[in-house]
Amino acid sequence: MKLKILHSLETIPAPEWNSLAGTANPFLSHEFLAALEHHGAVSHRTGWIPNHLALYDEHGLAAASPGYQKLHSWGEFVFDFAWADAYDRHGMEYYPKLVSAVPYTPVTGPRVLVRPGLDRMAVVSEFAAQAQELIRHKALSSTHWLFVEQETAYTLAAAGYSIRLGYQYHWNNAGYESFEAFLAELSSKKRKSIRRERRRVREMGIEFRTHAGHEIPADLWHSFHRFYVNTFHAHGNIPLLSLDFFRELGERLRSRVVLVEARARGSTIAAALYLRSDTTLYGRYWGDNGEMHDGLHFETCYYQGIDYCIREGLRRFESGAQGEHKVARGFLPTPTYSCHHLLDRRFRLAVDEFLRQERAAIEDYIRERTQAGPFRLDALERIVSSNP
Repeated sequence: MKLKILHSLETIPAPEWNSLAGTANPFLSHEFLAALEHHGAVSHRTGWIPNHLALYDEHGLAAASPGYQKLHSWGEFVFDFAWADAYDRHGMEYYPKLVSAVPYTPVTGPRVLVRPGLDRMAVVSEFAAQAQELIRHKALSSTHWLFVEQETAYTLAAAGYSIRLGYQYHWNNAGYESFEAFLAELSSKKRKSIRRERRRVREMGIEFRTHAGHEIPADLWHSFHRFYVNTFHAHGNIPLLSLDFFRELGERLRSRVVLVEARARGSTIAAALYLRSDTTLYGRYWGDNGEMHDGLHFETCYYQGIDYCIREGLRRFESGAQGEHKVARGFLPTPTYSCHHLLDRRFRLAVDEFLRQERAAIEDYIRERTQAGPFRLDALERIVSSNP
């Protein structure tokens, strides 16, 4: 197989890329990744320089991976700033590095997209070797595969990569017929707390509407984007995704984009943007008009999402990175995986030891927070066994 580096996703026609990506994960679709390029969210200016990896055989495109040459570590959600600082203290350059990931999106999924009929793990191994050769050839410090599936992580580990364990908070649908059926699985204290939060929002006269991407009117997109920008600025972050980016997503991904709108007194006061697959809802961005509404964030971002999953029969709700407060609302800590290969052997060994210690601490945390979570013990055993 021959490896090619593609500096724009438009090099590959959308049907050809999507024939590898499938429909399981909207963030890996040509539509999503190309929209990031169309609207400048990934570029030399933002420090996400497209370096997509494509493997060709005698039949054409055999496999591909969304790749970027990174000039920093922002927007990755797998924090290696300490590694970069260690390089700097030893007079070495950590950047640029090669990253296989979905920019600004901490969502687990395939990082190697493989043509149906090929041995997927064999192709992953080929990519692993090719990526190591590539960073040597381009004098990059390292290569990183972020939020990979567990099976891919183990395959990369066999190829000499270091596995880093992380966690997120996910909600699992145990076949609930209603939100009340979900609440019945919780302890009495947590159940009453959630009912109280939802009741406060209703008593403020706030109503919710759910929109598919291609049906979202222009004025609602404008309101959502204003909320998104305000939220990022309020937390000292830079909002890199433009209004036109979101509108393109809605037009091209259609019903895989879901916008929950909160309304009061005839106006939009908050909104949350989700993407979805056939099995999973992904919470992405939220914002409001700056007024104080008790419980509105929890309702818009979590409870409306759970309601949607139950209504649509989705198995899982991934609400994004961080947020231990999600545990009290039915989200359980769930392992995530990333894989790393540093060219410098000394740093590679030091990172391996750090990851070994970090992994033990994370495994303990996941176990303890799951056991101490909001679910009754019999319900927890059923949920965990049905979502390994």
